[in-house]
Amino acid sequence: MRRSRLLDGPVPVLVLVVAAVVAGGLHGGFTDLYVYQHAGRRVLEGLPALGSSDPVTGLSFTYPPFAAFVMVPLALMPAWLAAALWTGASVGALAAVVVLVRRALDRPAPGWLVALLTGGALAMEPVWQNLVFGQVNAFVMVAVLVDLLLPGRRWSGVLLGLAAGVKLTPLVLVALLVLVGRRATAGRAILAFAGTVAVGFVAAPGWATRYWTDGLVDAGRIGPPALAHNQSVHGALTRLLEGRPPTLLWLALAVPLCVAILLVARAWWRRGDHVLGTCLAAVAMLVASPISWSHHWVWAVPIALALWERSRWAAAAWTAVFVTRPVLWPPWGRSLEYGWSPFEHLVGNAYLLAALALSVWATVALVSRAGLSARPRDIAPAP
Repeated sequence: MRRSRLLDGPVPVLVLVVAAVVAGGLHGGFTDLYVYQHAGRRVLEGLPALGSSDPVTGLSFTYPPFAAFVMVPLALMPAWLAAALWTGASVGALAAVVVLVRRALDRPAPGWLVALLTGGALAMEPVWQNLVFGQVNAFVMVAVLVDLLLPGRRWSGVLLGLAAGVKLTPLVLVALLVLVGRRATAGRAILAFAGTVAVGFVAAPGWATRYWTDGLVDAGRIGPPALAHNQSVHGALTRLLEGRPPTLLWLALAVPLCVAILLVARAWWRRGDHVLGTCLAAVAMLVASPISWSHHWVWAVPIALALWERSRWAAAAWTAVFVTRPVLWPPWGRSLEYGWSPFEHLVGNAYLLAALALSVWATVALVSRAGLSARPRDIAPAP
């Protein structure tokens, strides 16, 4: 009995988190985490982080000014300690995602199962990429899910707004809230996001003005958009056209796709499936963003959990795509993507195509359910 309680409680998850802390501290050298620390140091020095390259990696901080202020605590730590705590917290956030989704689906979430699913999720390329880069995506995801899957809280929406203040793209989830009638939550999210923008202008007006007016939608600002890791419509077009697509062409494809997926998300939400509705809205976000690096696709985890409740085969196929990472099977890097064959374009855009397939499946399932509900039942045959 005591052993059962131990396994059902938080101990297995804590063991996993502690293991992640140790692994993070020993491994260290996380590229994006170095950049975050550099941004925090620039803030402490009263200097703008935008346009300043981290001396270790040579990479620049590309997030809004508010995000740099969030990174200040990291600047106060040695690199090994920041890596240890960041990795442990990221795994803890992933476990929280598992708990949130399982409970929203009315499924049990004992500690041993949460630890098992969280550990298993580490095999998915977006998840371990998020960890080895020291990325912020797991924290953004859990913040969004808390606000969308735990309704009725007084401050619901604030976490979503703060997450958008760090990464911008979660603003797409605000559109879902408006579409499903949760306008008060959406309003709080917008106000929180506006607050993050205001913080930037008050604390660093020159830097904030430069960020919000200079190349905000320029995909090249945060990396080569043709890189195979960029699994968005813009990335696929860049590889297909062997150069950056015209903005109007990109918008003509990305915006209707985003809106269509959001409408499907709204339909599932209104049917009571808030998990699938939220996940589909996240897919719309990833499809529409000019840059959706593979580590942004950590949303593959809650999607897999949601699919498991509806189709074991669909969940297995979805998971296999993100474990085997076919996006990196063709030659990539140094503009090699421009020489892809038709088949290489197919496998090299696997995450994007999987997302579109998921959206089609969700649409067909909606239509099928509507047909079943409209079909006459228990009608006696005519004499």
